[in-house]
Amino acid sequence: MSDAHHISGNVHVRRFESGDELARAAAAAFVETVVAAQRDRGHAAVVLTGGGTGIAVLDAVLRAPGGIDWSAVDVYFGDERYLPPGDPERNEVQARAALLDHVPLDPARVHAMPTLDEAGAGSPESAARTYAQVLAANSPDGSTPEFDVHLLGMGGEGHVNSLFPHTDAVREQDRFVVGVDDSPKPPAARVTLTLPAVRRARQVWLLVTGAAKAEAVAAAVGGADAVDVPAAGARGLDRTVWFLDTEAAAALPAG
Repeated sequence: MSDAHHISGNVHVRRFESGDELARAAAAAFVETVVAAQRDRGHAAVVLTGGGTGIAVLDAVLRAPGGIDWSAVDVYFGDERYLPPGDPERNEVQARAALLDHVPLDPARVHAMPTLDEAGAGSPESAARTYAQVLAANSPDGSTPEFDVHLLGMGGEGHVNSLFPHTDAVREQDRFVVGVDDSPKPPAARVTLTLPAVRRARQVWLLVTGAAKAEAVAAAVGGADAVDVPAAGARGLDRTVWFLDTEAAAALPAG
């Protein structure tokens, strides 16, 4: 059972009894959004996330892919662990296992973030510069592509992508991709899209489960400063949707 509420502006909250129900609903909405974008513009651009809930959504998309034309989907990643190719902790590797390797995507349209010691990417910062060039090359104006939907998980302290509270990365106002050397959550080295990049998506969806995240959800939905609670700064151009299970929504006001 879904319980949907409009909060303010373009912010909406959808509550679900379980993480499984949430994943199925987000997957159905993902399919609908991609199909609509392809109908309107001939293609779709999506930004994927890792984490248990984010990968569960991709698994649910695979089970019910609807009418998506996979040859006309561009896939990007919100952040990545700066690890060797094939490392099971990489979001790309998990996303490929859950969905990407099982659908007829154009390999050239899967834009993975650089791996550890990949040519031209000898540090998280150089990897970030490389990925910024990928975004610019696929952009109508040399900035980022026109993302149709950016999926985000959230940590218990409110981090999204690899944007942690009170860090240079979450304070970034100009660049779309930055390297992180000191992530408080291992591994320390990461590459991440910034809030300015997130805000260029038509829709931003936050997929959050568990009681440990309830306080951060309430703070973010309530308008906390993004430097304190990075998820508060994750807003879509047209729509921002919080997909929450009952536990993650527990600190929100009723209704």
